[in-house]
Amino acid sequence: MEETPLQAARARTLKELAERLGVSVTTVSRALAGHEQIARRTRERVAQAARDMGYVPNIAGRQLVSGRSNFVGFIIPLRGPNFMDSYLGEFVTGLSEGLVSHGIDLIIATVQSGQSELDVLRHLVESGRADGVVIPRIAAQDERVEYLCHHDFPFVAHGRVENPELTYSWLDADGQSAFEEAFDLLYALGHRHFGIVSISEEMTFRNLRERGFKLAMERRNDPELRLDIVRAPRFDRGEMVSAIGRLLDAPNRPTAIMGLFDEIALTIMDEAKRREISIPRDMSVLGFDNIAASAYAPPGLTTFEVETRSMAREIAHILVRRIEGEPAGQGNTLIRPTLVARASHGPVPLNGH
Repeated sequence: MEETPLQAARARTLKELAERLGVSVTTVSRALAGHEQIARRTRERVAQAARDMGYVPNIAGRQLVSGRSNFVGFIIPLRGPNFMDSYLGEFVTGLSEGLVSHGIDLIIATVQSGQSELDVLRHLVESGRADGVVIPRIAAQDERVEYLCHHDFPFVAHGRVENPELTYSWLDADGQSAFEEAFDLLYALGHRHFGIVSISEEMTFRNLRERGFKLAMERRNDPELRLDIVRAPRFDRGEMVSAIGRLLDAPNRPTAIMGLFDEIALTIMDEAKRREISIPRDMSVLGFDNIAASAYAPPGLTTFEVETRSMAREIAHILVRRIEGEPAGQGNTLIRPTLVARASHGPVPLNGH
């Protein structure tokens, strides 16, 4: 059977692709791998030609030559009926997009009820199934970070531990500065009695966000200021609703409440509606993350944009550089969140309650 023009144009091997471009096989190989030694224009030309000619890299051959699996691991504990929450969904999407641009695939390893997350991570690392891993939701003292540092295994953390002696690669959103900004915004609107609905787990992001709000309060040196903090296990909705109820049903309710992240803030708004507390007329509510639902939950949640998906893409690029030999801790990045002002905050109620 005679080949069609499209089939005839296909490049089945790296050598064929190189010959049609008039460059060396080494140049094509490095360009497709994204090596910065190859000029950007050349990388783009080679990538476009590969797409046009339907070239598919021989993964098995690449693994034999490089000794790599061309997979990156990501571990997700299974908690409750929902496989992923909004944050993880955005994060995994961005991470996958970033890795695909390097010709690397994502392995998702799940932690079943009763399993240790560290045991699953250890198996992923020591089996050789992954060239590197990404770990989210970093605890103040995180055994995953300590294990990976000890084994000098390529990884990137989405967040930070509170141990300055550990050297590792991370990217994080500056939750502390965001919560300072939130306080200043609400203070300027006349609020003096605040609430924070937080989580009971000892997570670094929890500590930093609470710390930011407290520091901003201390700078005002205002004796009228008051802060009530309630906490509940992150994945126990019943306990979280109960904690929110303690704030909303108090004789002297805060006039403004911060949710540690959007899903908590949206639950605050739901519970306020059940009690016929009008937002923002009777109480202001703010969140953090700007998940999709925050724009549509009436009256629209004021929150902070952290661009989870683009952060995850950048984490993928950092991890690829680590896998290729970049030392840990190079280019660690703290991203400043952006306030997204919607309609869930306003001036302090006239009756101060």
